[in-house]
Amino acid sequence: MEITDLTPAECRVRDAFPLGEGVDFREGDDEDPEQGGSWGPERTLRAEVLRELLLGGPVQTGRTAGLKVAGARITGCLDLKYGTVGHPVRLRFCHFEEAPELYGAQVVNLVLSDSVLPGLTAGNLRADGVVRISCCRIAGPVRLRGAKLSGAFFAGGARLGSPGEVPEEPVLQLNHAEVGTDVWAPGLVAYGKVHLNGAVVRNQVNLNDAELIAPGETALHAEVLTVGTDLHAMRLRTRGRVNLSGARIPRQLNLAHARLSDPDGQALRASSSVVGELWLREAVPIEGAVNLRRARLDVLHVPPEVWPRHVRIDGLSYRVLTPHLPAEKRLPLLEREPEGFLPHPYEQLAMAYRTVGDDAAARTVQLAKLRRLRRTQPPYARLWGWLQDAAVGYGFRPMRAAGWLLLLLCTGTVAFALHHPPALKPSEAPAFNPLFYTLDLLLPIIDFGQDGAFAPRGWYQWLSYLLIATGWVLATTIAAGVTRSLNRQ
Repeated sequence: MEITDLTPAECRVRDAFPLGEGVDFREGDDEDPEQGGSWGPERTLRAEVLRELLLGGPVQTGRTAGLKVAGARITGCLDLKYGTVGHPVRLRFCHFEEAPELYGAQVVNLVLSDSVLPGLTAGNLRADGVVRISCCRIAGPVRLRGAKLSGAFFAGGARLGSPGEVPEEPVLQLNHAEVGTDVWAPGLVAYGKVHLNGAVVRNQVNLNDAELIAPGETALHAEVLTVGTDLHAMRLRTRGRVNLSGARIPRQLNLAHARLSDPDGQALRASSSVVGELWLREAVPIEGAVNLRRARLDVLHVPPEVWPRHVRIDGLSYRVLTPHLPAEKRLPLLEREPEGFLPHPYEQLAMAYRTVGDDAAARTVQLAKLRRLRRTQPPYARLWGWLQDAAVGYGFRPMRAAGWLLLLLCTGTVAFALHHPPALKPSEAPAFNPLFYTLDLLLPIIDFGQDGAFAPRGWYQWLSYLLIATGWVLATTIAAGVTRSLNRQ
């Protein structure tokens, strides 16, 4: 088309372009671009006119040219595929009849805030500045796969997709994109899948107060996402899976006050991820399974009531578990592993308690692990385990052995004081002492010379056998407990 074949509205834009000045067609600040289809020719711009201005429009020495339009109805397709646009593009509060095509384009920055669009195709886009779709309403997919943005990507308050629909294609596609600073999308509402898998964000991702709705699907697909600092998602609401498997978030993954729901699947999957701090403080109890297998965390801040019925934590490692609670409140989580008993989660929990100096809680966890293991063993092993547990709590309750020994010592001393056993060789036997005779029977490694000098008869003989057998059991379990304690240290 000829650049002179323009409507009055287009002439205003052409004249303002080389000066970098804005043209505002709005009649009031409360206008809704959703109604832009009814706007007349006095505020209608053809997309091909805008294309000609951006790719070869007039410039003026000493001024920075730029396309800055507000409140316009844009007809046709703004096709800038593979084009190089050396001027800022700012089309706010506009109504697009067709989705802009910017695949492979190179722009200074792109601002479409508060506009209404049927979609946006900008895969492999190169932007020297920012890309903004803040508060936009976009019915179709926003395609930014492989984009490289030197600045930030802003989508705060945007509404993507249509309520009641979950399209097969993701409504926001930032997979394998590179963002120089932030992905800033607080209050984003997405009726469909959001893809960030393989993306690299140099600073932070902000999804505070966002709502991602994709029931039965992956609402947030962010496998192998790499973030420079934090992923903030406070008060995030999701219907569908949140998949952060393999993600790298060096500081904080903040899901405080979040509501995650995927009742028939995995509401949260962060397996094999590396995260500085995972926060689920004051979050609503998760609906659906959680998979944290092989994840590595520095701090895990999750109240016990937030965990769902099924939690996969085999291979999960963390240094500090907060808030600090008694071991009895944390142990039920270890019973929720669908694969049954796994020793590693118990060892990891015990290590976390030892890290903060709570050795008593660590011993409680170790004892719970052995009791849980006992339920998986054959009958003879369960019997021996029960004896060790009853005697000394598998070595984690050593004072229990002292109690048993004291009880048996008192019993034997009283019994043999009332009835002295006869001496084997009366002329050579020492004076009988019921206390040390009982000690000789109970402690197999100590000899006071009493046991070999006297021979009880009748039920006293059976009592001596019981004391000898019980002493061996206690000695064996105490030795096992001491060995286990030395191994832990």
